[in-house]
Amino acid sequence: MTGSTVHTFHIPVLGLSFSIDTPVRVARFGISSVISIVDDVLIEQMRKHYSLKHGESYHPISSREEDSRARRIAAYLNLLNQIVQKQIAELKASAFESGSDLVKYFEMLADHSPLKAAYRRMVHTNDPSHKLALQDVLRTQVVPGAIDVNIMTKLDKVNSAKNGEPLPQEYSDAVASLRGFLRSDVQSSAILSAGLNPRLFSYLGKCAEFLPAGDGELKKKIVLKVSDFRSAQIQGKLLAKKGIWVSEFRIESGLNCGGHAFATDGSLLGPILEEFRVKRHELAGELHQLYRAALQEKGVACPDGPQPVRITVQGGIGTAQEDEFLRTYYGVDGTGWGSPFLLVPEATNVDDATRELLSRATREDFYLSGASPLGIPFNNLRGSASEKKIRRRVEEGRPGSPCTKKFLVTNTEFTKEPICTASRQYQDLKIKQLQSLHLPQDELKERLERVVEKSCLCEDLAVSAILTSGSTLTKEARAVAVCPGPNLAYFSKIASLEEMVGHIYGRVQLLSVMNRPNMFINELRLYIDYLKAEIQKMLDSVTARQHDYLRTFKANLQAGLEYYHSLIPKLVEETEQYREKMRGQVLELERELSEIVFPPRAVE
Repeated sequence: MTGSTVHTFHIPVLGLSFSIDTPVRVARFGISSVISIVDDVLIEQMRKHYSLKHGESYHPISSREEDSRARRIAAYLNLLNQIVQKQIAELKASAFESGSDLVKYFEMLADHSPLKAAYRRMVHTNDPSHKLALQDVLRTQVVPGAIDVNIMTKLDKVNSAKNGEPLPQEYSDAVASLRGFLRSDVQSSAILSAGLNPRLFSYLGKCAEFLPAGDGELKKKIVLKVSDFRSAQIQGKLLAKKGIWVSEFRIESGLNCGGHAFATDGSLLGPILEEFRVKRHELAGELHQLYRAALQEKGVACPDGPQPVRITVQGGIGTAQEDEFLRTYYGVDGTGWGSPFLLVPEATNVDDATRELLSRATREDFYLSGASPLGIPFNNLRGSASEKKIRRRVEEGRPGSPCTKKFLVTNTEFTKEPICTASRQYQDLKIKQLQSLHLPQDELKERLERVVEKSCLCEDLAVSAILTSGSTLTKEARAVAVCPGPNLAYFSKIASLEEMVGHIYGRVQLLSVMNRPNMFINELRLYIDYLKAEIQKMLDSVTARQHDYLRTFKANLQAGLEYYHSLIPKLVEETEQYREKMRGQVLELERELSEIVFPPRAVE
């Protein structure tokens, strides 16, 4: 089953659990979405839940069984695919009656969609026989959204056999996740995020499933989530040399996004998109040459011209006008709308308490934290159950979490085997070490805070799906962590699926703050605040390397400001009042940036 592009947007991966079953909720309406396949324990729990719910037989796959991770993932994807296929068959067989899913499918389409135009012609046709004929044609046009998967390449723990001996590399977490996707029936995309993983990329080159069929079609595709053009070029070429075509580059704002925040060196989304706009065809040509040579070496026929390369963008989009501008001016093929869908019960797996907390949150409640055990800045929400649990454990004198899933074990500071910095084991050892250093009280307090703020993301990002599936959990285990993007501050209404889709296409207005700054301004503000925070971390002096980093960062921000000065007149869908306000915001941020002073460079 190949996913559709009947919609101009997709729902990106949302944590471990929030989009874990989104395809079952929205794919029948032609909406593509992405699920995380990091947590095979959660995946197995959800497979059991949906098997029982839909009357399918369920045979557990124990973690003790060989290649259990890949088998669990493949089985779950197959189940989702089976459910969606059944939903599509039922939808096609239903009548064009008010309130039916079939009518909902067409009504939610963008007004500019050719398929929507065909539907309207049917609705306004008075001849009964002709109307029925048009309805039959429309039913043939119904296709499901894609069931895409996300693999965070940095989460690639090497696993061991029962006897403690390391297993071969193909059993590492990321590689096993990919293998599960390849074994499944879904014809969709594996989205690789968080950068280059040599072990995973090497394995990709051995996977015949990614090679073109006789007609040149790719049944399984690779999508790269990238922060800038250079990243796309480097990773795309590396994969092309292995005979792997990147079907889509998914550009994500470094800071104006949810989950982990991979800040650029001050390069802003607007200039990044401009480079893709100018160079996308050149990039496709370069990749095709390398791809063709690699396929010839493998003895596989290669299409004469480059395969299609989609360019999409996500992170901080908030209005239909912004969405349209991205697609028309920059020529992107689609957009990603993530965090706003956390407020849509029909689309995402969020428990009621967390969804209510998100709906009430203000701009000050969303912040960039050090909660991730990976040491990567992590978007967080003040007052979450997970945050409260961390504080409670500290107050009770038992900081840290039990570490059962071990997906984020990366630290070998105190142990031979990697452990997680959110674990009770690590935090106990680290606290004792810091207390033995006789540090000044203020410094000790600050460093201890950085230790104990780590959240057990394996459990707390997964628990929402377990709660909503009806499982009984202890109060301690019900501590949900959530990682929304800061753009969610401008949304407060718990909305229906039709309302959110209507907002994306400009038919409905869901913004709670009507004077919301443009998405580019919001990102720029986040980057200036980030620069200030980085300077603060460096205290009284910086090394030569740090000084060069800060200078480059500030120079890139300045270049971005200059770019936005020239871009504002091109925002023709906006009012002159809007453009004038944006000019003032750019000037204000430009003055703020000019006043930023670096600490003195250390003598070396």
